[in-house]
Amino acid sequence: MSDLTNSTTAKNVVVFDYGFGNVRSAERALAHVGAQVEITRDYDKAMAADGLLVPGVGAFAACMNGLREARGDWIVGRRLSGGRPVMGICVGMQILFGRGIEHGVQAEGLDEWPGTVEPLRAPVVPHMGWNTVKAPEDSQLFAGLDEGERYYFVHSYAVRTWELEVTNPHMPSPKVSWATHGEPFVAAVENGPLWATQFHPEKSGDAGARLLRNWLDTL
Repeated sequence: MSDLTNSTTAKNVVVFDYGFGNVRSAERALAHVGAQVEITRDYDKAMAADGLLVPGVGAFAACMNGLREARGDWIVGRRLSGGRPVMGICVGMQILFGRGIEHGVQAEGLDEWPGTVEPLRAPVVPHMGWNTVKAPEDSQLFAGLDEGERYYFVHSYAVRTWELEVTNPHMPSPKVSWATHGEPFVAAVENGPLWATQFHPEKSGDAGARLLRNWLDTL
């Protein structure tokens, strides 16, 4: 794969540090594709950055509690209301939905998208390892990537149905990508300034690096 950096001014990205994400892996992956990266929960820096990346590992409810304690819910909402880019990864994607159900307990999410994060119905759980993704033909996130590329997943829960309906003909519909493990589930979403992946691009080799470069190019 060719050099993923370019000669334009490097974009400033904050990896939001609220205690529930692989922040160092994300930092290295973004730096590798040319971003200026800082790991912080500082409000002013998170608001001023060209892009905000919200990682996430562990339980849905615990991630939401940690995000709220760090005022991350407010930061995400303020950035999106101003059209400022935000990207969620893994549980950082899941908490963007309305709710999560784990062990029969429901927790409220950020509700940027309607939908429920539920246990995967598959012969083997967690879904751990490499898998392909079916992306829309006009996807910006997967631009330049072959359909057979594989991405690294580690999760036991997912969104199985996409519920957001766009009825305004002047508003573009979100681009939703899918993967299958036992059943289809949402693997990635591109929705205006808000993008997210269920898989870990920072652990997905050259394909993940290209995907992160694609995000940076939109900032």
